Amino acid sequence: MRKTSLLVLSILTAASLLLSACGSAATEEPAASASQASASDNLSGTITVSGAFALYPMMTVWADEFTKLHPNVQFDVQGGGAGKGMTDTLAGAVDIGMISRSIKPEEEAKGAFWVPVAKDAVFPLVSESNPALADLKAKGISQDMFKKIFITGEVKTWGDVVGKPEVKDEIHVYTRSDSAGAADQWSLYSGGKVQADIQGIGVNGEPALVDTVAKDPDGIGFSNLNSVFDITSGKLVSGVVVPPIDINGNGKADPNEYYQTKDEAVKVIADGTYPSPPARFENLATKGKPAGLTLAFIQWILNDGQKLLNQAGYVPLTADQQAEALAKLK
Repeated sequence: MRKTSLLVLSILTAASLLLSACGSAATEEPAASASQASASDNLSGTITVSGAFALYPMMTVWADEFTKLHPNVQFDVQGGGAGKGMTDTLAGAVDIGMISRSIKPEEEAKGAFWVPVAKDAVFPLVSESNPALADLKAKGISQDMFKKIFITGEVKTWGDVVGKPEVKDEIHVYTRSDSAGAADQWSLYSGGKVQADIQGIGVNGEPALVDTVAKDPDGIGFSNLNSVFDITSGKLVSGVVVPPIDINGNGKADPNEYYQTKDEAVKVIADGTYPSPPARFENLATKGKPAGLTLAFIQWILNDGQKLLNQAGYVPLTADQQAEALAKLK
């Protein structure tokens, strides 16, 4: 069954998209055009999906829109993390796995076929009650410092992070205990190779990790774009702050390194300012090349489904990336 928090998130996302569509109905064509709807009789059945929390809200929107076009198609969409999505896909337990990381060679060797469908990113998180918050906002945190916090563990206090030895508060590092694309990407950015390289207290699931950091003034963690920023207001979720990443290494937080709204974060992901990793593609995986109903759905995502990404706070594929993905499906 879906977790309640994820269900609420997806409902809010869908509602936001509906309101946006209503407001522009006079000048824009609706997502479900008459020509598309006329083809709905040709498609029927159930598509099962599981995997990354990062793509879950968008997948529920895609599923709802596709069902409007094809009323005889039903969906069973579950979260659980990228690891679960890949395990379920390779086991034949689901039709599609949502994978928020690169597909591994050993997974491809077992039959995993994949295409990218969107782009987003993982962001660091601290509590809004962090004892060094003012200095973090002013100076940012360098990639090397993240390595010393998350991977080697050699930096122990918040005073060490901001260069104030008098600040003795010990850093509490949180990571994901479940197999997660977000953890995999954050490890790569921080100087590790795999999720297990992150040293910290494991928390199961993305919503729980965000909540844990919010409640711990000394906590630090990471999370996906659409878990960091509120789905309706676009502001940071209550209790957390995204500390600036000192991307250019100049020892201060520049305007394009400090993000307080989703629009600001999406802009730097889209224009390439935000480093990759932790910016990454969101992928859909199947066991073998998809066919039939599953293929039709993925092709729709790579065409009309791309038009829904911006409204939901994701970055669409470029025209070249979109064409490459569609060609791969042939």
